[in-house]
Amino acid sequence: MHGQTQQGRWRRRALSATAALAIGVITPGVLTAGVLAAPQAFAARQDSVQRSLNALVRDDGSPAALASVQDRGGRTRTYTAGVGDLATGAPVPVDGQVRIGSNTKTFVAVVVLQLVAERKVDLDAFVDTYLPGLVRGDGIDGRRITVRELLQHTSGLPNYSDHLGDDIRYYDPRELLATALQHPADFPPGEGWKYSNTNYVLAGLIVQKVTRHSLAEEIDRRVVKPVGLRHTYFPAPGDAGIREPHPHGYDRESADAPLRDITEIDPSWGWAAGQMVSTGSDLNRFFSALLTGRLLPPAQLAQMRTTVPAEATFGPGARYGLGLVSRPLPCGGLSWGHGGSFPGYETRGGATDDGRAANVAVTRQLTGEADRRELERVADTALCR
Repeated sequence: MHGQTQQGRWRRRALSATAALAIGVITPGVLTAGVLAAPQAFAARQDSVQRSLNALVRDDGSPAALASVQDRGGRTRTYTAGVGDLATGAPVPVDGQVRIGSNTKTFVAVVVLQLVAERKVDLDAFVDTYLPGLVRGDGIDGRRITVRELLQHTSGLPNYSDHLGDDIRYYDPRELLATALQHPADFPPGEGWKYSNTNYVLAGLIVQKVTRHSLAEEIDRRVVKPVGLRHTYFPAPGDAGIREPHPHGYDRESADAPLRDITEIDPSWGWAAGQMVSTGSDLNRFFSALLTGRLLPPAQLAQMRTTVPAEATFGPGARYGLGLVSRPLPCGGLSWGHGGSFPGYETRGGATDDGRAANVAVTRQLTGEADRRELERVADTALCR
């Protein structure tokens, strides 16, 4: 999930009821091609992805790092480094589930664009067409904000996650929207670009209004099941755990504070902007299916890939489409994906038009620009290997 400094973190810090865990020296356990071994055994033949994961653990303070890499032929290789549970020393699960944060936005955008293809939603219709009278505030008017502007972050809506307190509890989506509407617009609709989680709360509410089903149901029916994402889900209300094998997620309140285990947390304050759980391999499958036209007709996929500059949030050369980010790769060409941040987890990755895909995750939410760019560099290394 992204927040005030975006493609990175939420302003609100998530606290854990568990005791703080100090992190000492972590010796990376390495898993390559399904075989667990000491790092020394692989030293002579580790590839660049494994070396990069080891560095994330050794140098950047992440308890664990995971990667899933798909080549042009569809073959997948998984990697891990670090410790999956600092309390027990358990290894990192192979291709374990993580909270994928704002990668959720791409799933939501796909559902909206499918509804566009079905002529149930119009990208250039105003929000009031579907949610009459709901969006009003200081410089905010749902009669002037289009669905396209929601999906592309050009609405000017303030970011609700910048204004939430530290209360860990269930949030109704309309409560999240109400939090945002207490603050003035950042700019008039269509006259700027700024990442705001509020946009996707509204997109999710439109999906529910049009389909008369929950957002979770529509994502599952339209995306998860058709593509065969067996380890991806939208947590139900009250579902604070992670269902399948997963590395624990950690957080620290300041640079010198101990790590806290925050794996179990109510994710409802992410909702359509960042609530989902998945694995690296499932994310690769999803983005690959999207780029090859399995999820959207050509016209809607072309709209999704029509981008505007988004360097302030996503780094040099980055552009934002409709829930989809393009980034230039050091080996040439573009990576199409999103990335996400949620307390305890950070993910980066994407897919290319020639069939490559990669996703990298670490088990702490990254708060510094340098750390986030380093994780992006590792994802680029995986795509370019």
